[in-house]
Amino acid sequence: MRATTIRRWSFVHTWTSLICTLFLLLLAVTGLPLIFHHELEHLLGEAPELREMAPDTPHLDLQQLVTAAERHREGEVVQYFGWEADEPNGVVAITAATAGTEPNSSYTFMLDARTGEAVEMPAANGGLMMFFLRMHVDMFAGLPGKLFLASMGLLFIVAIISGVVLYAPFMRRLQFAQVRHSRSNRTRWLDLHNLIGVVTLSWALVVGITGVVSACADLVIEAWRADSLASMLAPYRDAPALTSRAPASNLLNIATQAAPGMQPDFIAFPGTRFSSEHHYTVFMNGSSHLTSHLFTPVLIDAQTLEVTAVGERPWYMDALGLSQPLHFGDYGGRPMQILWAVLDVLTIIVLGSGLYLWWVRRRGVQAAGREVAA
Repeated sequence: MRATTIRRWSFVHTWTSLICTLFLLLLAVTGLPLIFHHELEHLLGEAPELREMAPDTPHLDLQQLVTAAERHREGEVVQYFGWEADEPNGVVAITAATAGTEPNSSYTFMLDARTGEAVEMPAANGGLMMFFLRMHVDMFAGLPGKLFLASMGLLFIVAIISGVVLYAPFMRRLQFAQVRHSRSNRTRWLDLHNLIGVVTLSWALVVGITGVVSACADLVIEAWRADSLASMLAPYRDAPALTSRAPASNLLNIATQAAPGMQPDFIAFPGTRFSSEHHYTVFMNGSSHLTSHLFTPVLIDAQTLEVTAVGERPWYMDALGLSQPLHFGDYGGRPMQILWAVLDVLTIIVLGSGLYLWWVRRRGVQAAGREVAA
């Protein structure tokens, strides 16, 4: 590779890395506890605990749970019901002042599906894990924060690619994974920086790309609302406003019949961003590791309880659904979590060593300049 080309790639690698490194360190540090968020929620007492009951205790129907949720949060309406795989007797309820209230102003708790008893979920409403999540997702800045972090992710991807381009000619002079312990401290850290960077290369690219996709989730969802959801709701465009709606009791049976072989993940109630003023929307998914993150919406008329549409999944919603488990490594059990954590720590070392190498080189250039001036 020609010297001028190497200098250009070095310039790109240096400045894309410097611009994004502090924010990437923030993401790496806050992402580490999120890998183990289920375990930490239990350790910190932020996870809901349902009381022990006989295993065959029947569940209330959904309308009874809606009533229980609105009784617990008087003056609010139910926006969403959801289910967690590790708590079959619980229903996660999200309520707010209005159906269209934005997510960060909603309130989340769990209902015991057997009794309707409300159980608090501190981690979903401002606990330590929610702090880590908000810092990781948008730095408490909403959509502008998400888009800013997406731009930092793009710079990170460019920094990785430019680092690979520079690494190839650099390694022609050394054996693979060689660390020159007899040389200066800066040289040893340069070798370690390059070595760890190559080891974590594939993982860093996956996490970087999926992080950018996840950060753009609001835009992806708006595209889905404007495209797929709008076409499914076209027959209701001029329909009069609802004055009443049918009970939610049989929604799960109706949705399961409309999407056989799938199971419900969450319900969006009328008026929310994942539904319409005239529909319950039940989001169904599969039971495998892959299909459990791919959602098929079943739209059910809120007055007649007739299925009006079973949505097709556009590719960009599939990309969003698959990006999040890949980003956090929460789809492969404990071994995957440990692997993700180790790679996260190694990435922190790469980012920190990159800052150190730049600072030492900068000080060296300044010292040389002073000597020339003297």
